[in-house]
Amino acid sequence: MLDRQENEMLTREIGRSGIEASAIGLGTWAIGGWMWGGTDEAKSISAIQASIDEGISLIDTAPAYGQGVAEEIVGKALKGRRDKVVLATKCGLVWHTQKGNHFFDYDSGPVHRYLGKDAIIFEVEQSLRRLGTDVIDHYITHWQDPTTPIDETMEALELLKTQGKIRSIGASNTTADDVRAYLDAGQLDAVQEEYSMVKRDLDASMAPLCIEEGVSILSYSSLALGLLSGKVGPDRVFEGDDQRKGNPRFSMANREKVARLMQAIEVVADAHGATCAQTVIAWTVQQPGITFSLCGARDAGQAAENAKAGRIRLSAEDLAIIDAAATKNLTNLDG
Repeated sequence: MLDRQENEMLTREIGRSGIEASAIGLGTWAIGGWMWGGTDEAKSISAIQASIDEGISLIDTAPAYGQGVAEEIVGKALKGRRDKVVLATKCGLVWHTQKGNHFFDYDSGPVHRYLGKDAIIFEVEQSLRRLGTDVIDHYITHWQDPTTPIDETMEALELLKTQGKIRSIGASNTTADDVRAYLDAGQLDAVQEEYSMVKRDLDASMAPLCIEEGVSILSYSSLALGLLSGKVGPDRVFEGDDQRKGNPRFSMANREKVARLMQAIEVVADAHGATCAQTVIAWTVQQPGITFSLCGARDAGQAAENAKAGRIRLSAEDLAIIDAAATKNLTNLDG
């Protein structure tokens, strides 16, 4: 029997910001096309708008997703709908300057990790323009810059908040020490980190720290780039610049282990009238400290499927079944 709350989208506050958003968010890395085999603008806009229609209010993007492509698509999709969403974007991966720490190269040139005050002030204006908005609800340092003191970074972010250009502050791809440094320098409302059944290192130190300090965790890759979607079987072939091609986590042996896990999850999913992917996402946001799950979608169908995960309430028995199956099948997962 379905819980009576299962018709309602789960919502939570981002840290201590007072900003409330759906626990399931739309992540737009794939929409940018880079490392995902290109993008289809019309389908991407449909995915964003379908997410909103299905109750997702948290939209997460970044300049680095296709060097502005994802932000521009998000901006187009939100015309007339901006008031319905909590909009998050990022700073700190730059190509307008070579200050900071070299990170990787696009075809067009080098990208650096740089969180100096000058770059943040420049970047926020570019993002506001591409997104077609005058305020960013949640502004996140994308990758940490070893060349700039966190005090300087937070000074810039706090200034932007005072100016009304951003409403809350987040940091991504951090360590527990980074989080402590941000907290010492100002109000950090959230961190954004990779977390899934196959990557649970946050459980050890980050999650307890964030719970103690009132910092939300926005998890990304909850489906482990599709590995835990129930749709990537042992026979799947990855082509082009798809980052999963050659990724050891997607080895044939691993996909066979995950297939066995999915058999156990399917029992729980069926009891909730849900898919395996929806059940995995629901499990994610019921883990201690994990406040939000950012899920990618490249078309309206995927968006609608992800949104339904926010209406599932797994019981203690459901969680125990899933955890036992994960322990049995994922403990020695390579990659």
